[in-house]
Amino acid sequence: MDKKKLALVIENTKGLLKEHPLCDHCLGRMFAEKLGVVSHKRLGNKIRNMLKQRPTKTCYICKNMMLNLDLHLKKMIDITKEYQFYTFLIGAILQPSIHDRDDLIRSKFKLRGIPSIKSDVTREMGKSFSRKTRSKVDYQNPDMVFTIDFKKEYYDIKPKAVLLQARYTKSIRGLPQKQKSCDQCEGKGCFVCDFHGIQEFNSVEGKIAKFLIDKFGAQQAKITWIGSEDESSLVMGNGRPFFVKLVNPRKRNVSLQKKIDLDGVLIHKMHVISKIPSDPVKFSTEVVMEIDTENEITPNALEKLGRLEGQPVVLYENSGRKHKKTIYDIKLKRESETSFKIMMKSDGGIPLKRFVAGQDVEPSISSILETNCKCKLFDFNKIIIMK
Repeated sequence: MDKKKLALVIENTKGLLKEHPLCDHCLGRMFAEKLGVVSHKRLGNKIRNMLKQRPTKTCYICKNMMLNLDLHLKKMIDITKEYQFYTFLIGAILQPSIHDRDDLIRSKFKLRGIPSIKSDVTREMGKSFSRKTRSKVDYQNPDMVFTIDFKKEYYDIKPKAVLLQARYTKSIRGLPQKQKSCDQCEGKGCFVCDFHGIQEFNSVEGKIAKFLIDKFGAQQAKITWIGSEDESSLVMGNGRPFFVKLVNPRKRNVSLQKKIDLDGVLIHKMHVISKIPSDPVKFSTEVVMEIDTENEITPNALEKLGRLEGQPVVLYENSGRKHKKTIYDIKLKRESETSFKIMMKSDGGIPLKRFVAGQDVEPSISSILETNCKCKLFDFNKIIIMK
């Protein structure tokens, strides 16, 4: 420590303490940067001893808040006992009057380039909490964010969401993909649905959500699907990809099996990821459709559908927008005079029932065959993410 700088600080401190009694924390903070000292409290205590002054009864700036940080630390540790985390960040909300008094001191005594009292609070709390929990401060992407409201003595914790990626196969019919949202909160989470956003778990989404909520101690499981299927559809082969955002998870380090059997839904290769894609994921599908026709279809008429191969299919939306999808391969099998199967590889996102019936899709199966057609069933054999 530079003795000349310290002597100058001692001289300046006499007038400051004469007008405004400060605790060791606040006193040391005023000069720590200038003297290159890490511990504000130790520096404040050293300056006070050199001036032969007794400890202040009530700090002018913080009103002894800095002396009671251990009480807040204990409450933080108690609150987080049930949570797994390795990194954290602490924020603080202070009384406006504390900021005002801090600004007044710095302005009045021309103390520039010193950290604010709010920075000092979060710094001291962070160091102590890190030692007690063996976790590290992370300013970029912490596992847990704490906010301590010193005005209301309120503690808010926000665990970082756990993000997952996996695929699922579905081996039973009659199971919808998506779960109906809670009637009370429309999926936001409330007391009625135990803050899960859904009340029942009788769908692909419900089964996956229940498993993950229980496994990670999470509040909600928000699923992003790569494509969709009917309640009556099967999903086979490599399965449908999906992403999950687990909200407010209590556990982070969870062991997941390569295959997870959820009674008709089998999850494959679930693993943690760092980010869910923000843009729509392009994918292709291999699908089998069973189609009934209003009129008899001859083998020659059925061959007309071969013209779809390599051609774009245009989808028209209610908004007026249109999208083009490509059919890469198509195979046909006549089952009877009024029914046939299509094995098709195409871009993902084609509404298959509309494509067959001709509802805002051009060309369609019905328009090419010149008869009304209905897709009674479709199953997925393969779903490929396109890079």
